[in-house]
Amino acid sequence: MTEIGRWMDGLEEQAARALPSDIYGYFRRGAGAGMSAAEASEAWDRLRLRPHVLRDVSACDTSTTVLGTPVATPVLVAPSTLQRKADPAGEAATARGVARAGSLLAVTSNTAVPFSALPASEAPWWVQVYVVRDRSLTVEVLQRAKAAGARAVVLTADTPVIGSHRKPGAHVADFVQPEDLYGNVTGIPAREAAEHAPDLTPEVIGWLREQTGLPVVVKGVLRGDDAREFAAAGASGILVSNHGGRQLDGLVPTAWALPEVVDAVADTGAEVYVDGGLCRGTHVLAALALGARAVFLGRPVLWALTVAGDAGVARLIDELTHELSEAMRITGTSSLSRMTRDLLWALPSVNGWGT
Repeated sequence: MTEIGRWMDGLEEQAARALPSDIYGYFRRGAGAGMSAAEASEAWDRLRLRPHVLRDVSACDTSTTVLGTPVATPVLVAPSTLQRKADPAGEAATARGVARAGSLLAVTSNTAVPFSALPASEAPWWVQVYVVRDRSLTVEVLQRAKAAGARAVVLTADTPVIGSHRKPGAHVADFVQPEDLYGNVTGIPAREAAEHAPDLTPEVIGWLREQTGLPVVVKGVLRGDDAREFAAAGASGILVSNHGGRQLDGLVPTAWALPEVVDAVADTGAEVYVDGGLCRGTHVLAALALGARAVFLGRPVLWALTVAGDAGVARLIDELTHELSEAMRITGTSSLSRMTRDLLWALPSVNGWGT
């Protein structure tokens, strides 16, 4: 294990010592017995690589674009609530680190940080939204995000209700003060008005596009038939995610779900992204070889932000990108566009793909 890897591997333990125990527990926990949260990285570990050799890898390019935005790395930052508990500047600090690394972040609508604080970082960003019962609250968030420079809308689609954790604080609103969540709406909304809408259909994708004029990415997709339906409804991107294992225990790992989703939207023009358990450069390479355009990091960013603020976020992204670059060279792939599924040997067979 390299020094880079050792720093990354020790981040959670350092963050656990620095954070209040209840905040660390909230960041860390999964639904039910925590099986889905625990097996996310293991699912990526079960994939094996089949390198090409005698390829010119004297230059290795990790740059790409996501919905037309150039980035220096396919390692992006997922939306996470309560970032101000990790660093007083919250998403503003995360954005500064993202900008230094040449990456992109998605910013949760459940943040105390005003979107207007983000442009100074010069980081490109997308706004994540939960469509709530009072649609006017969602519209206000969208309007403020667009005015501040958001480049896309990420619709979290897998939370018609908040999954039970069988312990107090299952809902973030039970766990913190309202002012920790509503920095981009006028006043503190009534709790019922801010509850997630349980009646959403694919038509909401078009509604979000109409409200903003921005591309929409649907987050929380684990099935190919859903992904194709959402692309047909106007989604520009699909984010394969099981919500970090926080919604329901026993959900399929994203590493297993990704190939089906990629195949389902291959002819639609929709880009596919993935999150969940990615913590090594080889994990990132495997995701890209399976057809993801980019990957999103969740909990590791919270640990890095806690331990070293914006510099920690930049270091995390840089080091994973460095590991990706090294893995690309060793597998004979000089650019992301050269990655294909035949770089992988899956152990064991998963739903008919791999060997």
